[in-house]
Amino acid sequence: MATTDYEQVVRQAEQLTQQQQLELIEHLAARLRAEQEAGGKRPRWEDLAGTAPYPLCGEDAQEYISRMRDEWEEREKNL
Repeated sequence: MATTDYEQVVRQAEQLTQQQQLELIEHLAARLRAEQEAGGKRPRWEDLAGTAPYPLCGEDAQEYISRMRDEWEEREKNL
């Protein structure tokens, strides 16, 4: 961030209420802590939960399983 950007952010932060400034500080500190903790670590599956849209591939998982099972049974009949 260029110095002018930094100074602009500082000026904007000074316009916030004390409560808003504290919330901003807490937000930034939590973000930095999370980045430090994640540095070099593999992401956990729990961290990814809920990040993909549902249904991910345009088909409900149970419908997919049922369709695959039906196709498998059809193939077995033809053999």
